[in-house]
Amino acid sequence: MASSLFLRGRFCDALWLIVLGVATSAWCLTAGARLGATFDEPFYLDKGLECWRTGSYKPLMRAGTMPLPIDIQTLPLFLWERQTGEPINVYGQMPTVLPIARAMNLGFWWLLLFYGMLWGRALGGPWAGRLAVGLIALDPNLLGHAALATTDIALTATVLMAGYHFFRNRDSGWCRRVLIPGLLYGVALTAKASALPYVPLLALTFGLWHLGMNGRLGWPTGLSLWQKIRFYQTVTSRLRWDLFFLVPIGMMVLFTYCGCDWQTEPTFVKWADSLTPGPLRDAMQPLSQNLTIFTNAGEALAQQIKHNIRGHHGTYILGEWHRRAVWYYFPVALGVKLTDATWLLLAVVLLTRPRALLSPAGGAVLVLLLFSLNTKVQIGVRLVFPLIVFLHLTLAVAVRRPMPGRTWGKPLTLLALACICWSAVESALVWPDGIRYANRIVGGKENSHHLLSDSNADWGQGLPELKTWWQTHGQPPMRVWYYGTDPAILLEPFLHLPVHVMPDRSPEAIRQAVGAGGYLAVGDTLLMCNPDRSPETTALVDWLKSRTPAGHAGTFTLFHMP
Repeated sequence: MASSLFLRGRFCDALWLIVLGVATSAWCLTAGARLGATFDEPFYLDKGLECWRTGSYKPLMRAGTMPLPIDIQTLPLFLWERQTGEPINVYGQMPTVLPIARAMNLGFWWLLLFYGMLWGRALGGPWAGRLAVGLIALDPNLLGHAALATTDIALTATVLMAGYHFFRNRDSGWCRRVLIPGLLYGVALTAKASALPYVPLLALTFGLWHLGMNGRLGWPTGLSLWQKIRFYQTVTSRLRWDLFFLVPIGMMVLFTYCGCDWQTEPTFVKWADSLTPGPLRDAMQPLSQNLTIFTNAGEALAQQIKHNIRGHHGTYILGEWHRRAVWYYFPVALGVKLTDATWLLLAVVLLTRPRALLSPAGGAVLVLLLFSLNTKVQIGVRLVFPLIVFLHLTLAVAVRRPMPGRTWGKPLTLLALACICWSAVESALVWPDGIRYANRIVGGKENSHHLLSDSNADWGQGLPELKTWWQTHGQPPMRVWYYGTDPAILLEPFLHLPVHVMPDRSPEAIRQAVGAGGYLAVGDTLLMCNPDRSPETTALVDWLKSRTPAGHAGTFTLFHMP
């Protein structure tokens, strides 16, 4: 009887996972066919194909981009080239190749759903797993990026996978406890450099949680401070050694996968040649000319570390542009992007059973949230997708966690199911552009560009919607000031007007360039948080903001020129 119930439960889990996977995959495939290329995708596809042709990851390493997702997304394009014998021109064939690459990203999406269910089951039982995968699968933010040929879903899935195996195997032998999580950490690193801090932070959190649950982190009494320090050193010894080996194992996987093209580094050679004559130059010149270990994964990691130290050309949050990163960016952005259903479920759990939020997943949310306060690359909540996924896991586990003397279990389960249905409706309404999702508390997706920018709202994906607006409004004369890299901007009916490079950016010059009776379509990122802070561009943007828009089409605000 018990065996029959177990098999029936597994069958229900598999069926629920398949239903969600198929439904959300359909959402992604149809959305991916409707959206224009985002800022990063043309680069990823072009350089990904170049890497397949040459066998070198140099173009990606120079940009700080890890290759695994791009390899998978561009593999069918490379095989197509080999089959036909005709090289693909990514920029010239974007409408054909982009949907294919986007479809390949669904492999990571299914991996994310699978491990979301495993995490939920491990922490709260079968129903927690079902609720967790439902909340994850129908989150419009995650869906919006699952429909793209980018790296954020791949990172989230592989981080979840590595963290799961580290957590589940704390009492196993060295191979399962350290080696397998270390190898999976390497896989996460090949997906995106952001995994570099994420996996060790999560491993430390889960390791300490395991020790605490086993009663090994209790506060010792009757000991001096030094004796207490020695006590905790002894208690955490194995965890510290596990983390010590986890990192180099992951690095070995990363450097092995990325390989090396055995070339000298031109910037290193140039630096050595610029040194003042003397012993240092005499030593560095021959070293730079003969040290052929470039380009490798270390360069990509270094690029990403420097990027985070410098920040990303300022920050736009809640309608204000800041020259430097602000510590509260991600908490506020999450307040805008998390669904109404998620906020409702979180509020109810906090009111009825707040202690149920204390779980390994809840610890992961807290650690990742604290880490985000020091993250200076502030270009979208996609950078904290692991936090969002662990928040969904935390809520699912809290709903199903038995609490002594409490009777909220069944009502909370029904509420969680209702929230899943609510999220499904929100995802359907925001289709095909989940990138622009914002909850109704802040005004919905139509208001998202007033609060956030870049990959939170206008990531360059809006040209198809602009074309539809142009067709339905009588095909008026229109010039486009565009933020993005979609090559469609160079094709009819768009007439690209790169205002930011015009020598004269006065309102009179813009009126003349657009023509009387014409329309100027301005990308929302350029209008709301233009990275060009020169006086001329700032004055032009202020002038445009003072005018009444003629309409809004996707990621573009339109202005009529009388």
